[in-house]
Amino acid sequence: MPRAFCWLALSLCAVFVATVSRGPAVAGPAEYGSLECMALNVYWEARSESRSDQRAVAHVTLNRMRSSEFPDTVCDVVHQGGEDELYGCQFHWWCDGKVDEPQNPIAWQMAIEVARRVLAGNDPDPTDGALFFHNDDVSPEWASARVRTVQIGTHIFYR
Repeated sequence: MPRAFCWLALSLCAVFVATVSRGPAVAGPAEYGSLECMALNVYWEARSESRSDQRAVAHVTLNRMRSSEFPDTVCDVVHQGGEDELYGCQFHWWCDGKVDEPQNPIAWQMAIEVARRVLAGNDPDPTDGALFFHNDDVSPEWASARVRTVQIGTHIFYR
């Protein structure tokens, strides 16, 4: 087995063990699912962005969970649309057909930290209640029907 692969596998395992061994930021085993779903969404939607941009993505996920327009759990929000056709998902990474396992241990650790803080309620919402976002290099049709709240990094947020 190549040495780089072993390092990556061990690093991902070490990050997971370190995260779990610190104790939960939220109570109960069911919430570990929420933490993982939130961290994966932050990782895949904003892993190369600033911490501020990652926080904003996490808050959109949480805002959706709290909205009557979306499912009631973090994981259901993240996975919404996956039961339909390919690319019918709310978050593109969930239905893109690629492996969803984080490959960058440093970015994964940061996503976990952001997710933990937002889920614990220790982070004010920088999006002003946004339920939607897109990257600034695209112009989706739905954006004109929404109220733009803020741009953070490369993401534009809407209610």
